Amino acid sequence: MAEKSFVREVVRGIIKDNPVFVLVLGLCPTLAVTTSFANGLGMSFAFAFVLLGSNFFVSLIRKIIPSGVRIPIFLLIICTFVTMVDMLLEAYLPPMYEALGIFVPLIVVNCIVIGRAEAYANRNSVIFSIADAIGISIGYLLVLLLIGSIRELFGTGKIQFVMLMVKGGVPGFYPIGEVSIPIAPATVMITPAGAFFTIATLMLLIKIIGDRKRMMQLKKEGVEL
Repeated sequence: MAEKSFVREVVRGIIKDNPVFVLVLGLCPTLAVTTSFANGLGMSFAFAFVLLGSNFFVSLIRKIIPSGVRIPIFLLIICTFVTMVDMLLEAYLPPMYEALGIFVPLIVVNCIVIGRAEAYANRNSVIFSIADAIGISIGYLLVLLLIGSIRELFGTGKIQFVMLMVKGGVPGFYPIGEVSIPIAPATVMITPAGAFFTIATLMLLIKIIGDRKRMMQLKKEGVEL
């Protein structure tokens, strides 16, 4: 078994333990907020802030947390960071705060964040818990951007790429480019039905690719199928 390292833990969180496509967790916010690239990016930043903070503090105090009350303590830590990011969005990024709505406060009960606190940060050192949070956050970011881009492109006919920047002393998600397609928009893609269709299609493609890789590996090892 390969020795654990910071980089390996980050990569594992992105690929092997991808929170949506592999662990199949956090589907509610994933489906709800990915109506556009911008919303996916905003949710990813809020999620990463909470996960990094909670993983860090859970790992830091894990040896002094009584096992019988560990879950309530995890929730208190997570609530602290969710409150912080919610207030920051409301104060400095009102449009994104309105777009994400209730799903930022609901990060408190996001099973990905609670699961990483219980399954990983509570059992590993601070440095590896940070690596886990970074990997999971990047994996979640890639999923939200992919689904958001697909839904926005086919639902509106274009993707408005944005990035968090400060212009004139005002922070915000400012446009950095746009891609459009010469077809009639299918508005169903930005509805709940479009969200389910998109994520189901992507999961099917990932399963097909994974099955083909496993079959190729078995053939190389001389296993008869």
